[in-house]
Amino acid sequence: MHPLADKVLARETRATARACRLVDDRVGDYAAILKDLFPHTGRAWILGVTGNPGAGKSTLTDRLISVFRGQGRRVAVVAVDPTSPFTGGAILGDRIRMQAHFSDPDVFIRSLATRGALGGLSRSVVDVVRVLDAWGADVVLVETVGVGQDELEITRMAHTTLVVAAPGMGDEVQAIKAGILECADVFAVNKADRDGADAAVRDLELMIALGGEVAAASGRARGHSAAALHARAQGAPSPGGEPVEGPWEPVIARTVATRNEGVAALVDKLEGHRAWLFGTEAGAARREERLREAMHVQLRDALTDAAVAALGPALEAAVHAVAQRTVDPYTASEQLVAAFRSAGAIAPGAAVAPGGGT
Repeated sequence: MHPLADKVLARETRATARACRLVDDRVGDYAAILKDLFPHTGRAWILGVTGNPGAGKSTLTDRLISVFRGQGRRVAVVAVDPTSPFTGGAILGDRIRMQAHFSDPDVFIRSLATRGALGGLSRSVVDVVRVLDAWGADVVLVETVGVGQDELEITRMAHTTLVVAAPGMGDEVQAIKAGILECADVFAVNKADRDGADAAVRDLELMIALGGEVAAASGRARGHSAAALHARAQGAPSPGGEPVEGPWEPVIARTVATRNEGVAALVDKLEGHRAWLFGTEAGAARREERLREAMHVQLRDALTDAAVAALGPALEAAVHAVAQRTVDPYTASEQLVAAFRSAGAIAPGAAVAPGGGT
C-alpha cells in the first residue's frame, strides 16, 4: 500500500490533507493513492448542499456539522469556491463560516477551487470525497458554489441533495422552472424569518405537485427530478419512520441558520431520505444509477486524457486545419478518433474484462 494511503487509513490529519492536495492537483502518484484507498470507501453518507448564491449555504452547513457532531459522527466538508478567470485563484472563503470546528479532530474541512469546471463542482471533488471517506468520515458534506438552474453535477455524486433557497431572491419564479430546484431530495427554505417565506414554501409545494401531475400524465414516473419522483408520493417514507417502497417525494424544511432554528428538523428530513436510499429497492436502484453516471464521467475523463496524450501533434494539426477551414470539426474529430483507435489505444467494440485495466 502507498505510504500516504496507509496514513490516511490511520486517520492522520496532515497526511489526509496532503493526499487531498495531490488528488486535487493530479500530480505525483495520486492515482496509486486512490486505488489503494478505494476498497476502504463506500461507508460515508455523501450529502450535497447547493442553491443560489446568498441563500446561506455555508452558514447552514456549519449548523449541520454541529448537529452531526452532537450525534457522535465524524464529519468532513468539501467547500467548492469559484476560480477567478483573471488570476486563476480562488478566495476559498466558505470555510470562514466554519471556524468553530477547526480545532475538532473529528471534523475535516477542505476547500477546493472549481478551476474552470462547470456544474458547481471541481473535477477532483469526487476523488477528494473518496479520500475523506477512507479517512473515516461518517458524513461528507459537499457545498457547491452558488449555482444556476442547469448546474446539477452534485446530483451525480451525492447520495442526498439539499437545495437551499431563501425568500426574496427570485425563488418564487425559479420554483416553476426546470433546473436546479428539480434536483432536490430535500429543500431548505433558509432565512425563514423574512417576509415571503410562506410564499416561497407554497411555490415549492406547487412545483412538486404540478410536477407530479405532469409525470403521471406522461407516464414517465422515473428519473431523479422532483417532477418524476412526485408521481408516486404515497411511496415516500415519513421522516423517522420505516422506509416504504416507491420513488422519493422531495420534502421541505424551514430554517434560520443564523439562529440555529429548524436545523434539527431539517436533519430529520435528510435522515428520512437516507433511510429510503439505503433501505428500499428503489433507493438501491438510485444508488446504482448514481454509480453508473460517476463511472461514465470517470471513463470520459480518462479517455480524454489518454487521447490528448496519444494524439499529440495530430491534435494540434487538426486544430490548425479547422482554423484554416480545410476540414470541418466533425470530420476532424472522426479522423482523430480513428487515429486513436488505430494506435491500439482502443478497439471498436472492445470490452474491458472485470479487473482488467482502465
